Order: sequence, then C-alpha cells, then structure tokens
Amino acid sequence: MQLQIKFPGNNRIAIGLIAFVVIISFNACAEKVNFQTSTVVPAARGFVKVTRDNNKNYVIHLQLANLAEVDRLQTAKGTYVVWMITDKEETKNIGLLNSSTGMFSNKLTASFDTSSSTRPKQIFITAEDDGAIQYPGNEIILSTDRF
Repeated sequence: MQLQIKFPGNNRIAIGLIAFVVIISFNACAEKVNFQTSTVVPAARGFVKVTRDNNKNYVIHLQLANLAEVDRLQTAKGTYVVWMITDKEETKNIGLLNSSTGMFSNKLTASFDTSSSTRPKQIFITAEDDGAIQYPGNEIILSTDRF
C-alpha cells in the first residue's frame, strides 16, 4: 500500500507554503535581543541572536555598529571583552572583540560568534586592559536586558 498526498490546486503553491512554514519554524527558534543604548558609547548599536545547534549547544551571534575603537574611549583600554551571564547566574568571559583598525570597517562594525553548552540569560561587553581576565570591570559598554 502506497500513501499519496494530493494537494488541491497548484502543487507549486502547496510546496511554497510548506517551505514558508519550515523557514518560519527555524526562525522561531532563534532569540534576538537588542543591546540597550550605551552611556559610554551612545552611538553604538547592536543585537545578540541565540540559536541551538544540532548538538544542543547555544550558538551566540553578536552584530555591532558604531562601536568606538577601544583606545579612543574616555579611559583608553586594550580590548573589548564579551561576557555572558548563564542560566546558573555565573558570569563568563566568552571572547574578545579586537578593536584594531583591521577588525572594524570604516563604519566601526564588528561581529562575534561563539557557542556555549549553557544557556545565556544576558550578554554584555566591557572595555578591559587584559582580555584574559575572569571577572568584568566596572565600565560596561553595551548590555542586553535579560532574555
């Protein structure tokens, strides 16, 4: 016995609708959160997008624009550090945004990608002298609300 599915009308429309539903379902799994306006770099804008991969890890993607070079801040620093507060309320250093001229384009844009086995609840960026630090400094450049 063979199962056949017949769509009324044009098959192209039915296939298009199925493709649309599949695309929407993938995007529904992604969580996108904007960074709040910065008091340190007010022109800076960006967002964080969190998805899950096939291994059930959280894929974290940041997209930033108008972020001042770190050595041009009021208190010049060495690098931008990206931090994550986990669902267990731990604060983790998850990587660096290099602020060298080669990293940022003329529009001072940057992107950052990483993955984590723990779910992020908040992402924030600080300016630091040393990128290997384990605890964030006091000057938060950008931060999301909790998600």
